[in-house]
Amino acid sequence: MVDAIVIGSGIGGLSCAGILAKYGYDVLVCESHAIAGGTAHSFERNGFKFDSGPSLYSGMSYSPSPNPLRQVLDAIDEDIEWLNYDTWGCCLPEGAFDTQVGAEQFCEVLQQLRGENAVAEWKKLQQVMAPLAKAAIALPPAAVRYDFGALLSVGQYLPKMLQNAIGLSQITGAFSPVMDKVVSDPFIRNWMDLLCFLLSGLPAESTNAAEVAFMFADWYRPNVQLDYPKGGSGAIVDALVRGLKKFGGKIRLNAHVEKVLVENQKAVGVKLRNGEELRSRYVISNASIWDTLKLVNSSEFTQQRQDTPQCDSFMHLHLGIDGQSLDHLACHHIVVNDWSLGITAPQNVVLISIPSLLDRALAPPGKHAIHVYTPGNEPYEIWEKCDSYPELKQQRSEVMWKALERVIPDIRSRTELTLIGTPLTHERFLRRHRGTYGAAIRATDGLFPSALTPISGLLCCGDSTFPGIGLPAVAASGMIAANTIAPVRNHLELLKQIQ
Repeated sequence: MVDAIVIGSGIGGLSCAGILAKYGYDVLVCESHAIAGGTAHSFERNGFKFDSGPSLYSGMSYSPSPNPLRQVLDAIDEDIEWLNYDTWGCCLPEGAFDTQVGAEQFCEVLQQLRGENAVAEWKKLQQVMAPLAKAAIALPPAAVRYDFGALLSVGQYLPKMLQNAIGLSQITGAFSPVMDKVVSDPFIRNWMDLLCFLLSGLPAESTNAAEVAFMFADWYRPNVQLDYPKGGSGAIVDALVRGLKKFGGKIRLNAHVEKVLVENQKAVGVKLRNGEELRSRYVISNASIWDTLKLVNSSEFTQQRQDTPQCDSFMHLHLGIDGQSLDHLACHHIVVNDWSLGITAPQNVVLISIPSLLDRALAPPGKHAIHVYTPGNEPYEIWEKCDSYPELKQQRSEVMWKALERVIPDIRSRTELTLIGTPLTHERFLRRHRGTYGAAIRATDGLFPSALTPISGLLCCGDSTFPGIGLPAVAASGMIAANTIAPVRNHLELLKQIQ
């Protein structure tokens, strides 16, 4: 018997478990895979260390920070070494160029591509977003809880929220109405569609304005830099696991949860695939909402959440290559093939990450580790009943090879190790329903559901419970679930520590 069982060791689940352990709860994380971390885990092949998922981080190398994941690490007294950079490459229909985070350098790009009018519109958008950015960070997600204790935890931020009341009123809907007021230049509109897609898996017309405002608060502040964890994304997972164990929590790998045990409409534990039953006061599912519904027998819960819209899946290339004469490259690149297709069109956007340019230990001497992926724009349907899986892998990975050739023209001759991941890879190893990137709830359709469920004692965290599908969003969801369980006095003490 433990106080809480967390299903899944993704960043959301580990954030929840670590905070609960910090609060003094006896916590057990059950992870189906042999490696902790969910979509954010790292793995090694032939001396190359690869990230399985996220590759872009910001707001992590300083504290206090508005990034919820940074706040989780602060709360459990853990950190890692962060490597900083500010430049990333773009291969767009307009051409290839390097750009930097920060507002001024992008004006230089706009001047070259679009002229004075575009620069003026961008500066106007910056002005419009400034109060919205302040509003977006007026209430830290760490203060949120889903009970009456929120009157105290959220209430202390009420003066700051009132100061930003006008901005708050503008970030509750979609971002496109905000953009429409000041931006008509097609390149800027496409650019913002791209950034929205990377934030939420949706275009500007469907992305919550608060997500974009948070990005502006972080990416376009003075002296901003991007971060990368030394050791890869697995270093973040290791830090969260260390924090969990430091406060008495436990994690079990290869522990596949087959069922949530429910008695008298209350979750009382889980049943593992091997038949073992584990009892607890609370169960928190870090599985996707569709995978969570498979674990419970609740018509009410199913009726509420089964139709949650979902993003498409991924294609991945993990490559080990000869790294000679590549040190001049930016470590990250974004490739867009055709704006006219729409930013969410299948395989239209490709991301390239070469983290070994920052952290040499990720590859053998003279080599580089590369991760190329299509971020949530690979349809699962293509893979459901394919005739030849190996042949389809080669065919559907070609768009990533061509994208990478725009950055490293001789990439095919340099490659020494090739691993291709598909939606079926996501489904099998990450336990993701249809390999999905996450929930695709449009801002125009209302708010994301809370961590609460119709089953007493069963909560959810992860990408189906908080706007956005990146690490800040899932870390926030984990904190909120943990805070909802904890006494409000403990919650208030934690807020003092991390603020």
